[in-house]
Amino acid sequence: MAFEDYDEYEQGEQVRKWIKENGIAVATGVVLAFALIFGWRQWQAHTANTEIQAASQFAVVQNAVQSGNKQAMGAALGDLQKNYAKSPYAAFASAAVAEYDVGKNDLKQAVQNLQWAEANSRQPALQALFSLRLARVLLADGKPQDALASLGKVPSGDYAAMAAELRGDAQLKLGKADAARADYQDALARLDKDAPGRSAVQTKLDNLTQPSAASTGKQGQ
Repeated sequence: MAFEDYDEYEQGEQVRKWIKENGIAVATGVVLAFALIFGWRQWQAHTANTEIQAASQFAVVQNAVQSGNKQAMGAALGDLQKNYAKSPYAAFASAAVAEYDVGKNDLKQAVQNLQWAEANSRQPALQALFSLRLARVLLADGKPQDALASLGKVPSGDYAAMAAELRGDAQLKLGKADAARADYQDALARLDKDAPGRSAVQTKLDNLTQPSAASTGKQGQ
């Protein structure tokens, strides 16, 4: 047997030995790899199907809101909250129904739906937006302290001017004029000069400043 032949023979024996010792592990690894690929594809298909179903129910909610069909609205929203809580469509639907509730002056129900949207939203920006909406409804419902608690969940960089204005509104309802004034000033500092809401905030600040100036004038007389 030539050296080359022996070398090939020896290599062949080494390969057979390795397969004998590791063949089961390799086969298992291959099976697992195929299972993972299949499982990943199945998961992707399941996720896509779930989102399609959630989107379909969200469309039902939207149509029900537009037509004022409270029964269909409640059924579709309940299904979304129960079976598709992880989907953003469930949070969107809750916020849409909350807006409908506000229009019907059902503020308590609006608060509940916005609290659900806030608690179940997985996107920080959306969560901040729902917290702002919740604070506004809580203010309308005469709960300024709860509104401040909701605003406390809004990150400082998100909707900063709007959050500052709402804090001012809450502080004013609590009878804390100085704190309200500071919040309105903060809101103005964060708003561009041409911002649509700037004049409204300025009016709120002026209304706080004028009585103070008037009382000072009376004291001087």
